[in-house]
Amino acid sequence: MKEIARLEREQIGFNEMDEFLNRHGITEVECLVPDMTGTPRGKILPRGKFREERGMRLPEAVLGMTVTGEIPNDEAFNRIIDARDKDLVLKPDPNTVRVVPWAVDPTAEVIHDCYTIDDQFVDYAPRSVLRRVLGLYAERGWKAVVAPELEFYIVARNTDPDLPLHPPVGRSGRTESGRQAYSIDAVNEFDPLFEDIYEYCEKQELEIDTLIHEVGTGQMEINFLHGDALELADSVFLFKRTVREAALRHDMYATFMAKPMADQPGSAMHIHQSIVDASTGKNIFSLPDGSDSDLFRYAIGGLQKYLPASMALFAPYVNSYRRLVRDTAAPINVQWGRDNRTVGIRVPHSSVAARRVENRVVGADANPYIALATTLACCYLGMVNRLEPTPELVGNGYSHEYELPRSLNEAIDLLRATTELHDTLGANFVGLYTSVKELEHAEFMRVISPWERQHLLLHV
Repeated sequence: MKEIARLEREQIGFNEMDEFLNRHGITEVECLVPDMTGTPRGKILPRGKFREERGMRLPEAVLGMTVTGEIPNDEAFNRIIDARDKDLVLKPDPNTVRVVPWAVDPTAEVIHDCYTIDDQFVDYAPRSVLRRVLGLYAERGWKAVVAPELEFYIVARNTDPDLPLHPPVGRSGRTESGRQAYSIDAVNEFDPLFEDIYEYCEKQELEIDTLIHEVGTGQMEINFLHGDALELADSVFLFKRTVREAALRHDMYATFMAKPMADQPGSAMHIHQSIVDASTGKNIFSLPDGSDSDLFRYAIGGLQKYLPASMALFAPYVNSYRRLVRDTAAPINVQWGRDNRTVGIRVPHSSVAARRVENRVVGADANPYIALATTLACCYLGMVNRLEPTPELVGNGYSHEYELPRSLNEAIDLLRATTELHDTLGANFVGLYTSVKELEHAEFMRVISPWERQHLLLHV
């Protein structure tokens, strides 16, 4: 009976999706699946073929590629990805269908889930990992509510990776000469770009909230309205693509690198998270008298304990660790405090109903599905294991010692050693992910940097 009900719900969803495609006169469908890096993979199908097949197939290894497109060949990878490189069965999620506003021909985009040939979720696919964690919450009668804040830079077009990046030219014909945090005029310099971004987001029904100019030169931040974790992960996934596309149309690049410029602050994806009782909708972080609940404390305790071991997931590249430096608007430890932006875990001032925790560790370069799954997993482990946090930090968090790994290699080792995260996120996922990241690190180590040539060539 459950299987019949599931098929009926899917059929209703597909019927509504077909109506959407008809209403917009869609002739092509972009079938998207996020890989480990958060890069959209998939195929573009004619509308008729999409309607007939209701999905597509891709080789398993597509989900296990590095950001350079390489595939690991170690024991852990080969244990998870069959040597025959079997096909994944990708099925569209009808709730994710949207118009592609920048396409020349009427085109839709649909995010797909990954299944095995016997109709089971592929447990190492990023979207499946988030679904798994949300399932653990549902078993407890909880529902996660999240609100990402995503920072990014707009930079002048740069086709030579050996050259440093620079701010773009605005409407005035000049580039920013200094940092313009919260400047309205600095945002207005790029009004045509942001008008396109807002229009593209509206057409894709991406519910973004405020736009601000951040601390860095040419650095912006978009806040998303709070809501369902899977829907918000989809929104961030599509938003990154949207901003890059809009920037290209104005002869600029948009980048979500954690640290794109040496003399500027890095970019983060701060995640606000609260938990509500699924049956009542009430925030379980607050007691009836308005005070902090035990679960609120335990969630902070879970973040404190597991953030260091999660860093390979929150800061997934060598470049990510350039952001996490003392006194650079990024956290270096797992201290927590109320309305304190110098610590890794901030509790913003809010109403009782909106009591929440902000994870300030995550980089803008993180895969949104993996980042949301992991930060919620940390809270979950804290709540179910009743982990008490340290006393609240009152003061400057940068005066305390580093408590986070300082390199990708160190972070990978910590993740591999923390079995609680394997159990929560899925052992296959962690095994595959760490293989991918280890190969990326090895690829990076084969590159000789300008700094090495400048300072070592004739001096050592």
